[in-house]
Amino acid sequence: MPNTLTTPRGERVNGTPWQVYPRPQLRRDSYLNLNGWWDFAVSPSEPEAFDRRIQVPFCPEARLSGIETHFEEGACLWYRRQVVLPEGFNRGRVLLHVGAADQTAEVFVNKKRLCRHEGGYASFSVDITDALQAENELVICCTDSLYDQAFPYGKQVMNRGGMWYTPVSGIWQTVWLESVPETYIEKLSIENRGASVTVSVVPPLPGIVTVDGLGQFPLENGSVTITPETPHFWSPEDPFLYEFTVETESDKVESYFALRSLEIKKVGDYPRLCLNGKPYFFHGLLDQGYWPEGLLTAPAPECYADDILAMKRLGFNTLRKHIKIEPEEFYYQCDKLGMIVWQDMVNNGEYSYLRDTALPTLGLQKRDDRRLHRDKQTRAAFRRSAEAAVKQLKNHPCICYWTIFNEGWGQFDSDNVYRWFRTLDDTRFIDTTSGWFRRSQTDVDSRHQYFGKLRLRADGRKPLVLSEFGGKTWRVEGHVFNPDKVYGYGACETREELNKAVEALYREFILPAAEQGLCAAIYTQVSDVEDEVNGLMTYDRRVEKLSPETMLPIARALQATMEKKKVASSEELG
Repeated sequence: MPNTLTTPRGERVNGTPWQVYPRPQLRRDSYLNLNGWWDFAVSPSEPEAFDRRIQVPFCPEARLSGIETHFEEGACLWYRRQVVLPEGFNRGRVLLHVGAADQTAEVFVNKKRLCRHEGGYASFSVDITDALQAENELVICCTDSLYDQAFPYGKQVMNRGGMWYTPVSGIWQTVWLESVPETYIEKLSIENRGASVTVSVVPPLPGIVTVDGLGQFPLENGSVTITPETPHFWSPEDPFLYEFTVETESDKVESYFALRSLEIKKVGDYPRLCLNGKPYFFHGLLDQGYWPEGLLTAPAPECYADDILAMKRLGFNTLRKHIKIEPEEFYYQCDKLGMIVWQDMVNNGEYSYLRDTALPTLGLQKRDDRRLHRDKQTRAAFRRSAEAAVKQLKNHPCICYWTIFNEGWGQFDSDNVYRWFRTLDDTRFIDTTSGWFRRSQTDVDSRHQYFGKLRLRADGRKPLVLSEFGGKTWRVEGHVFNPDKVYGYGACETREELNKAVEALYREFILPAAEQGLCAAIYTQVSDVEDEVNGLMTYDRRVEKLSPETMLPIARALQATMEKKKVASSEELG
């Protein structure tokens, strides 16, 4: 089996896939990547023989896995590889990390069962030291069933089509080893509050934080707050990152932070979302994060930078990461290149087309959700998944906004869920109910509209956000996933027609609404995805449909609307 990949833009990637360091904000020099070809089998119990080969980190449904098959729901997928640690690798303890495996994963080392993890979108690790030998057999068993909707499942369905996509199972992010001393830095917590940042280590060890250009700062009870005299703020236009190291008696890690503030202030007659003290228009796109060759996994880590830079060239400053948790490489590239992320939680629970899509689209968008999705197991699974997502991602400065529920899917008791979510992170904007079924507890008034004339009126109480709209389609021959059926919201026959239609949406509706309180607009979407042909790029990323000549003047005009009014002072706001 060849070990050569081709990215969507045609570049060849030689050797083992996904060799980039998988945890950019907690870096050590002890690192052993386990991606590549593994033995593979499907069996209700550990198989005597592994009769296939699979390329990790691609799921078995993906072409790049070498399997390209979706197995029966609930099937046990067995992965095996032999591991010999390099000489001198073991510094005391050896940790196995799995970026993500859908939905459950059990880890065995030399026939010894070490852990079971639940949740298809969260990373996990396990100390494997005590099971190690000179030569080691590593086995991971994954199971996945979309019949059990308690687990978050996102856009996956058994019978894909329309806005629903091919299901994914098994390992779909990097598997790797690192060695640490007996006492080591397990986690870093980086909390940004405007011109200050607090760095904490877990466990709370004594040590020194050294920030490039700022000097050294001692940890007290495992924590230190750093306030630069002349802070350099992060923004999409100037994505400045402070590099730093943390050194304790026995351990040393490298990381980075950024300074940026997020506030809601009154500007003229309307509350506005503000970045670094100034009203900022979040000019964004829905980003599903799917790829024809790898499904949930990009063919190569460089693909994230390609997407981000392509959207920045069109003037966009925000990506709404839709119902998916990406590998940390995506968020690192957004941090480094300057792209704001609105991060969705991954939905679970029952979806009803009539209740959650058809009737709300017709305008029936009010519903008391306290008794919706009452199953305790499903509610608890959502909370566990959401908490894991926030803890895993909250150090990234690019993330400015959390979306809890989307269009009613799995939504329950949202006012209380908002209050609980605030205990996880009180530094970012929270959109409790994106689209509809709005209750009282949320930071924004969040709307979706794809059909009819856009009606956007800010009521003056909460910042108005259009968190989904647009979705105009242009089917590019030779770059279509499903030639028999396409999906979107308004067909265009040519590139010119699409550019005119999108420009008209912004100039006739979005720009006037921005003058009257609209703070953000998220257009659907970055790329085509399977049946959907409403992307600004084709699914293979080979064709960019919109031109900078169309979109850049719109981006400049949107931000200009934010700079016309005086920002109210804290005294005026009361």
